[in-house]
Amino acid sequence: MEIAIVSTVAFFVAILTFFSGFGLGTILTPVFMIFFPVELAIALTGVVHFFNNIFKLLLVGRNADRSVLVRFGLPAVIAAVLGSWLLLTISDTDPLFSYNLFGKHFEVFPVKFIISILLIIFASMDLIPYLRNLQFSKDKLPLGGFLSGFFGGLSGNQGALRSAFLIKAGLSKEAFVGTAVVVSTFVDFTRLSVYATRFSREGLNENLLLVGCATLAGISGSFLGNKLLKKVTIEFLQIFVAIMLIIISVALGVGFI
Repeated sequence: MEIAIVSTVAFFVAILTFFSGFGLGTILTPVFMIFFPVELAIALTGVVHFFNNIFKLLLVGRNADRSVLVRFGLPAVIAAVLGSWLLLTISDTDPLFSYNLFGKHFEVFPVKFIISILLIIFASMDLIPYLRNLQFSKDKLPLGGFLSGFFGGLSGNQGALRSAFLIKAGLSKEAFVGTAVVVSTFVDFTRLSVYATRFSREGLNENLLLVGCATLAGISGSFLGNKLLKKVTIEFLQIFVAIMLIIISVALGVGFI
């Protein structure tokens, strides 16, 4: 059942990303969280996201700007190690708080609470016009790389911050897309390397079929979306997806998920 649900979501989400502006990982992570612990959900999403990026890398990676890769990509990779390490560290902590509601007992762990807050923030960046148009000057590229890499390692969400900093780097459209894909792939590889220290213990080996099916579904969706929908932007879907993400994030933060 999990394979069918997650693969279907991955396929349609990969198409939807061309409408909404959200990355595949941003929307897919909460879906994985319904079935798996938070840290494993982020790791599983990371694997799907990584192979989806490899597919995109073959298409547009050659257009990446090398100077920006050095100034932005290197800090991102270093920070991804820190963010990934923090995720694994806080996963072992005791519940932040607990409560009873409608005869049920709920516990909220630090990792779920932190990830829920981050998901709300990143969803809001495509929901609130001011945050959606947020941009930083070119001299802030190293800082932007560090921040996007850190939050990529911690929560799997890096696209919004990455775009906010790269948009002012003076890149052509092709170079912007290519650079973003290369940086995202490097960050994914880095954080997955850190997550791998816990993969066997957390159960990745038992979910290889799920990851494989979701990866193929995501690549298929990206291919179809790129062919049919890449020039379309529908504001209603942006708002709808953002609101759904916030609802899921709140449920995660209060212990319902």
